[in-house]
Amino acid sequence: MKNSVIRIVLACAVFAVFSGVSFAADVVLTPFGQSPDAMMVKVVLKKLGVEGRLEKILATEDLQDEKVLITVVAGSSKGLGEAGIDKDAEIARVKNVAAAAKAKGMKVLVMHIGGKGRRGTLTDMFIVEAVPMADKLIVVEGGDYDGLFSGLVEGTDLEMLPAKSVRETGEPLQQVLSEWGVL
Repeated sequence: MKNSVIRIVLACAVFAVFSGVSFAADVVLTPFGQSPDAMMVKVVLKKLGVEGRLEKILATEDLQDEKVLITVVAGSSKGLGEAGIDKDAEIARVKNVAAAAKAKGMKVLVMHIGGKGRRGTLTDMFIVEAVPMADKLIVVEGGDYDGLFSGLVEGTDLEMLPAKSVRETGEPLQQVLSEWGVL
């Protein structure tokens, strides 16, 4: 009986290795501004069949062998307070994580899914810092109502993909992840 169990476990391990099954997530998410929006992106990823690892206070040493870092930008004073960090520490954290991700060969996707309702002084400060670190950008309709995102990408090669709503971020997200070898 014991030998049979060992053989089954070994057979499963060999199958996983040779079938390309991965036990690590290809995507890691972190909020930039400590809003709950990253959790909504995790739900969209799950609907696409992608297991994204969500880390609210992702640090450089927490990066594993992922292919993509998704930073979901929206400021929350309450979220920052609960995390025990201020806006400057949050900016430094995400800049360090994005730089470390790029050094590892990862792609960085910046998303703003809250639209106009999630914009404001705090979020805008994070957006200005986030856009230059992006390899691609997904912005929900209304999020660029004042041209902030458009102005930041103007004159760059950065592509900004629109989505009508949070629910409709699946299509551009699928497109980006397919281009980057996740799907």
